[in-house]
Amino acid sequence: MNVSDIDSSNAPIASDLVVQGPHVLREDIEVLQLMTNAAGVEPLSRAQCDAYRLHAPLGVDGVREACEAAGYDWAVVPHSRLLARMRLLAFDMDSTLITIECVDELAKLRGVGDQVAAITASAMRGEIDFRASLEQRVALLAGLPESQLLHVYDERLRLSPGAGRLLETCRRNDVKTLLVSGGFSFFTERLRALLGLDHTLSNTLEMAGGQLTGRLIGDIVDADAKASCFAELAARYRGADGIAVAIGDGANDLPMLAAADVSIAYRAKPRVRAQAMHAIDHCGLDAVLNLFA
Repeated sequence: MNVSDIDSSNAPIASDLVVQGPHVLREDIEVLQLMTNAAGVEPLSRAQCDAYRLHAPLGVDGVREACEAAGYDWAVVPHSRLLARMRLLAFDMDSTLITIECVDELAKLRGVGDQVAAITASAMRGEIDFRASLEQRVALLAGLPESQLLHVYDERLRLSPGAGRLLETCRRNDVKTLLVSGGFSFFTERLRALLGLDHTLSNTLEMAGGQLTGRLIGDIVDADAKASCFAELAARYRGADGIAVAIGDGANDLPMLAAADVSIAYRAKPRVRAQAMHAIDHCGLDAVLNLFA
């Protein structure tokens, strides 16, 4: 497969091959350079992983298979996709910006962990409607003390590797950030304050007497709501030549990813990985930075 695509003016689009992983062997890069007839190799240092840019490869036949076998992430990155052009970066929350599924952690504390985890997994694979699945899961949480939500936030919630570095780079480059989640505002609003995020959208759990009622307040944030919020902010911030980026892992992220200029599946379900522009399976979130020239 040739990596010089054609744009609307029938001119070839100049691109490089980016290969990255927790530990990339230099010998493997040399093999990939020979496979692709790349003009040269440049080490990259934006992320806390091993990363290399192979300049002007003539083709990428066999690269996918070689990288999958070695445990490397790879991407074809056009020269025109400059980091300075990024205007908006949107994250899903659960299993993307953070390492856990908050609803699953709450369910464990309520004693319904297996039931809720099974529904979550099915919804993320796109096997059942997200809206219905969320209502089912929240109903199973009825009676959980509000204090347990804080326990999950304090004791179990962790940022995904590389998230801090990615967000710090966004701040330095005046990139607006959006945390958009089918999860809960109890967590998104705390993350917004902690990380200095610009926008959030999520679901609100109903409380009564210091406990969850098993219901939600207001409209449910589903796949369409995520995509609509992202599209609105992208139109606001993109400008004449900007790039809006979306990162997600589950089926309810697909409409948002489809609306993005650059879509990234982060440690995602196979269906999401297949439809996104790029996939990061082995590196941290800061590897997103290497997908830009």
